[in-house]
Amino acid sequence: MATHAPTFLDPKEAARILVKAVADPRAPLTVADAAAKSGLALRDAERGLAFLTHEYRGHLRVSEEGELVHVFPTAFEKPWETRDAISRVVSMVVKGVAGAARLIVRAWLTIVIFGYVGIFLAVILGLTLARQGSDRDGIPGASLIGVLFRVLADALFWTFHPFSPLAVDYPMRERPRIGRAYGGAPKDETPFYEKVNRFVFGPTPTEKDPREQERRIVAEIRAKRGRVGLADVMRVTGLPRDVADQRMARLMLDYDGDVDVSEGGGITYRFAALRKTAEVEPHAAPPSPVWASPKRMAPLTGNGAGANVMVALLNGFNLVMSLVVLEGNLTLARLWNIFMMARHPDLGIEPLGYDGVPLVLGLVPLVFSVLLFLFPLGRSLFRPLEERAIARENGRLGLLREILAHAEKGMSAPHEALRAAWAQAAGSSPSDAELTRAVVDLGGDVDLEASEHVKTRVAGPEASPVRYRFVDLHAEAEALEEQRHAAPDSEAKLGKMVFTSED
Repeated sequence: MATHAPTFLDPKEAARILVKAVADPRAPLTVADAAAKSGLALRDAERGLAFLTHEYRGHLRVSEEGELVHVFPTAFEKPWETRDAISRVVSMVVKGVAGAARLIVRAWLTIVIFGYVGIFLAVILGLTLARQGSDRDGIPGASLIGVLFRVLADALFWTFHPFSPLAVDYPMRERPRIGRAYGGAPKDETPFYEKVNRFVFGPTPTEKDPREQERRIVAEIRAKRGRVGLADVMRVTGLPRDVADQRMARLMLDYDGDVDVSEGGGITYRFAALRKTAEVEPHAAPPSPVWASPKRMAPLTGNGAGANVMVALLNGFNLVMSLVVLEGNLTLARLWNIFMMARHPDLGIEPLGYDGVPLVLGLVPLVFSVLLFLFPLGRSLFRPLEERAIARENGRLGLLREILAHAEKGMSAPHEALRAAWAQAAGSSPSDAELTRAVVDLGGDVDLEASEHVKTRVAGPEASPVRYRFVDLHAEAEALEEQRHAAPDSEAKLGKMVFTSED
C-alpha cells in the first residue's frame, strides 16, 4: 500500500482560515482549539497560530502541564498600525528634511561663508580707498575696517601655520621638511565643506544595518546547537522580553523553527535547519553580548580644534562685517555711490542718504552667521539629555547582564544588587520606579516570599528587602541545557557529497 508524505499548508493561508474560524480571538487558544475550530490539521493549525502570533503581536503562555497557549490581546486587529504609520511618516519627513539640509549645507554653507568673506574683503578694500579719496562722507564703522582686515589676516595665518597649536591639519607631503622632523599630525583628507557640515550639524551618523540584529540572533542559534530561548535573544540584542518574543515568532516562520515546552514550563526554540554547514569543524563562535559594546556619546563636531576655530573665525568675520554694514547703512546703492565718489572726486557727486535696510550684505549674512553659531550651541545645550539617555540604556544593559546571571542559576536577585549593576554601567543609580519597570520588561517579577524572608535581616534604612525572581528565564535555561546536550551532531553535517559540477 502506497504511503504519501504529509502536505503542509502555507502558514499565511492557514492563518487566514483561522481568522475566519475563531469567533472570539481574544480568548486563549491551544493548537488543539485552533484545529477543532477551523478543521485544520494540527501541524497546519500550529503553523497558522505562529504566523498570527507574529502578525498580530500575540503572546505565549505555558500551563503547568507544559501546554502552549496563544493569546491575542488586540484580537486579529492592528491598532498600532496608525501610530506606526504616523511615526514612519514623521521619521521619513525628518530624515528627508535632514538629508536635504545636509546635502545643501555640505557645499552651500562653505560657498556662502567663503563667498561673503571674499565680498567683504572686496568691500573693505573699496571702502579703504573711498575713505582715503574722500572726506566728505563719514562712513560709520569705517575706522574698524583696517582692524578687521588685520585680525582676519592674522587668524588665517595662525590657523594654517604648521607650527601653530591651532593649525588645521593638511597633508603631510605639503608640510615643511622641518615639520616632519617633529612628527606632524596625520594626513587629514576630510573636505573642508564636510568640516563645516560637522561644525553645524555634528558628525554624520553611521548608517545602521537593518539586518544586523537578525544576523546576531542567527549566529547565536548556530553557536548554541540550534536551541535558543528568549534570554539568548535578549543577550545579543538587548531587546525587552516581549519584543524578543515577537521577534522569535517571525524567525520561526523565516527559518523553519519549532517551539518546545519543557516539563518545567520553559519555552525554547529549535532551528535544526540552521545548523547545516559546509565547514569542516561546525563550531560557530557566539556573538558577543550586547553589553560588551556600550553606547558612547558622539563628539559635538568630530572636527579637530583647528578646523572648528577656522570655521568659527570665518563665520565670525562675516557676522561682524554684516553688523558694520547695517550700522553704516551700506546698501548696494550707497556702496556704489561711495565708490563713484572715490573714483571721480572732481564730478561733485553728492553722498546718498539713508537707503533702507541693507539686505544682501547686512541682514542676510547676519541671520546666516547667527544661525551657524546657534546650531552647534543648541546641540551642546541638548547634550546633557542625550548623555542621560545613553547612560540609561547602558544601565539597562548592565541590569540585563545581572538578571541573566541570576536567572541561569535559578537565584532571586536582591534589589540592591540590580541597582548596583545599573549604576556601574550607567555611572548613576536609577530610581526605584525606573529599576522596577526595567526588571519587569526584562522578564522579572517581585519574589514576595524571599523578600519577606529577608525583610527582618536588612541592615540600614537605605537597603531594600525586595528581591526579584525570573522563573520563566530559569525554566528556559534548564530546558536548553538538556536540549543542547541531546542535540545530535548529525544535524550540522551535510553528509557525503554524491555529485559536483566541478568534475
